[in-house]
Amino acid sequence: MKKPKSIICIIIGMVLLLGLVVTFPKFYKMYITDPIKEQEKEKPKLKIINLDSKTRPIAVMINNIAVARNYHSGLQDAYLVYEIIVEGGLTRLMALYKDAKTERIGSVRSSRHYYLDYALENDAIYVHWGYSPYAINDIQKLKINNIDGYNYGNKYFWRDNSINVALEHRAYTNMELINEAINKLGYKKETNEKPLLNYSIEDIDVSTIEDAIPANNIKIKYSGSVTTNYTYDIENKVYLRSVNDVPHIDYVTKEQYTAKNIITYQVKNTAIPNDEKNRQNIDNVGTGNGYYISNGYAIPITWTKKSRSEKTIYRLKSGEELQVNDGNTYIQIQPINGLLSIS
Repeated sequence: MKKPKSIICIIIGMVLLLGLVVTFPKFYKMYITDPIKEQEKEKPKLKIINLDSKTRPIAVMINNIAVARNYHSGLQDAYLVYEIIVEGGLTRLMALYKDAKTERIGSVRSSRHYYLDYALENDAIYVHWGYSPYAINDIQKLKINNIDGYNYGNKYFWRDNSINVALEHRAYTNMELINEAINKLGYKKETNEKPLLNYSIEDIDVSTIEDAIPANNIKIKYSGSVTTNYTYDIENKVYLRSVNDVPHIDYVTKEQYTAKNIITYQVKNTAIPNDEKNRQNIDNVGTGNGYYISNGYAIPITWTKKSRSEKTIYRLKSGEELQVNDGNTYIQIQPINGLLSIS
């Protein structure tokens, strides 16, 4: 007896439906994407730092006396570097690293108390070899997580005795040793603080911002002994760094240091009364004017720092918070009325 066509159609339909139920998840997985997950997957990442990383930054004091400068190592791995005046018309650098694996950093030098303000504003672990009396007092008072070569020189630092400079200019460390010290000393390894600067993944055309001026050659004079220079490399869209018109070269890589971003502003510095070495104070809490320089142009900005530990906030002339290009930044805090040339 033949089955009615309608029953056969129903059976065929059920078989097809069952096949669809079995194969649809595979089909969905292969050809249909979740737009939210796909958007997250394709979201571009910053090159300079990982915004998802909770690792605390590490701030290392770097000797910048002329005889030590030829042996500078590891500065290109720093995402942020501060340069500030110290006694004798010299400057020191404080280089900040995050999730780096740098094998040689230095030469490492002693602390000055106002550099602690910038370690604090970055929630950074502070690495140095020695200190001024004012710095050690503040390190203790402010409970700064620090790694000092005076205490741990044999464990977490080394002296490079192959270079022809005085002993105090031969101290080096690396990220492996620093992380060993952090573990041994029990310092907090993670931070909930946002980065100091607001980075833009998209390249910022600084020339389109209000009051932009060409900035191909930068001269920042700290004293009769130190003038920091930058020359724009239009091909690579970075600034080549020099000191006293001499290229600033890494001792290991033999390559000239570069900066994607430069922030420069001036603060008043004065000698500490009755200090036999003429050490300095700086008036860095308050507000003032400066420049943001990137991609061949400079724009006027303002800076505000409400306390030693609070972050410095940089703003455009419009009042909008400054965004900087994805790349390393040098913050040049210059003595007030020092020569600043942008051309």
